[in-house]
Amino acid sequence: MSGYGRPSAPPGGPPGGYGGAPGYQQPQGGYAAPGGFNAAPGGAALGGYNAAPAGYGGQPSAPGGYGGQPSAPGGYGGPGYTAPPPPQQPMAQPNLNQIFASVDKDRSGMISVNELQSALSNGTWQPFNPETIRLMISMFDKDGNGTINFQEFGALWKYINDWQNTFRYYDRDNSGSIDQNELQTAIASFGFRLSPKFFGVLMRKFDRTGDRTITFDDFIQSCVLIQTLSAAFQRKDTNRNGWIQINYEEFMELVFSTKI
Repeated sequence: MSGYGRPSAPPGGPPGGYGGAPGYQQPQGGYAAPGGFNAAPGGAALGGYNAAPAGYGGQPSAPGGYGGQPSAPGGYGGPGYTAPPPPQQPMAQPNLNQIFASVDKDRSGMISVNELQSALSNGTWQPFNPETIRLMISMFDKDGNGTINFQEFGALWKYINDWQNTFRYYDRDNSGSIDQNELQTAIASFGFRLSPKFFGVLMRKFDRTGDRTITFDDFIQSCVLIQTLSAAFQRKDTNRNGWIQINYEEFMELVFSTKI
């Protein structure tokens, strides 16, 4: 088994500051139904495509510590990717208390899977992928109760906005979705060397609309899945040459012990 770059850290600690400055106008070029947090009561933007992403305009590094330009075949290698400089204009900080309260519909002080799903938009009329919701909650639910409290929400908010910035950068045709070429460009820039055949498999798995594209929520899930499985593979690749030799039971243990 071979063919991956060097992710610099597991998901959960993306680089970059908070996105989500209210008042971002839709870009020229007909950008379709932006994904991200839906609008708060009264029409205030909660963030995501309804708000200016931090550092938008320069090539982003992927959230969660993806790093490394693709290295030469056969090893990890390669210098780490440097995140773009911060924007020249200071970004307004979002009111996280207000945002949290608007998402916490039952006023429990916790955000559930259903509440977070209702608050997020993937840019289509389809609901936000529940698997992506559960994945993100599991990453930031530090006390393991299956919900997100206010302290955990701050990190989750930043993570989602960083992904929105990344998604917008690689959506080169401003269609509101990512096609296979755009996905391949994004994954390669994160440092993973994978074949066009693999990307065909990836598109078939995450293309829920049947139009050979993936939406914002599935983009997050596919990238996190690649990073997580690559990190599990890397732990077995003690020679750092992109190859491992394991038996059937070791393979099953690797798969079932990987948190995805």
